[in-house]
Amino acid sequence: MRVLLIEDDQSTADYLAKGLREVGHVVELARTGRDGLFLALNEGFDAIIADRMLPGPDGLSILRALRASGNRTPVLIVTALGEVDARVDGLDAGADDYLAKPFAFSELRARLDAMTRRAAATSEGEAAILRVADVEMNLLRRTVRRAGQPVELLPTEFRLLEFMMRHPGQVLTRTMLLERVWDFNFDPTTNVVDVHVSRLRRKLDAARGEEAGGPPLIRTLRGAGYLFGPD
Repeated sequence: MRVLLIEDDQSTADYLAKGLREVGHVVELARTGRDGLFLALNEGFDAIIADRMLPGPDGLSILRALRASGNRTPVLIVTALGEVDARVDGLDAGADDYLAKPFAFSELRARLDAMTRRAAATSEGEAAILRVADVEMNLLRRTVRRAGQPVELLPTEFRLLEFMMRHPGQVLTRTMLLERVWDFNFDPTTNVVDVHVSRLRRKLDAARGEEAGGPPLIRTLRGAGYLFGPD
């Protein structure tokens, strides 16, 4: 696998590059955000590992530029900023995974492998189109339509809807969504799930039109979680 590593700290970059090469990957190293963005846009990689804090464009700026250009290469963001808000920012920008420093190389390797497996399954057309009620999600084109109308979603909203569409009619708890969509352990103080579900519900309802009436596609089950699908 060809991996682009964007890391300005020399000891960290050398450590990760050595480890990745030892397990059989081809590693291209960039030490600035500018060089990393240039390589990511102009060469082909199977995966990108980028530090969030970089000279020049930072990791999130690189990520946003890639996604805006249509580049869907899997990206793992690594950073010393491990707070929930920082991780949410990274995932919202389009990251496929997020790893807080310090971390064991074995964890980075496992996350990298899992991330690229998910991307490969999607690119091979496995369940490329998801349909529930009048909602259609194209996983290859990263598009969503409801009742034929396009729904513009942020990357985290897209992952949230994808998970819900893969589990229609099932009760989805907040803990389950945190672990499967955000890859967080349960934190009773965060309202990140409620905020994103509320925003996703409004976008889906707006696409259908208020005049259509009927119950919302995403329903809140008090004390339990959420349920996705027609009534």
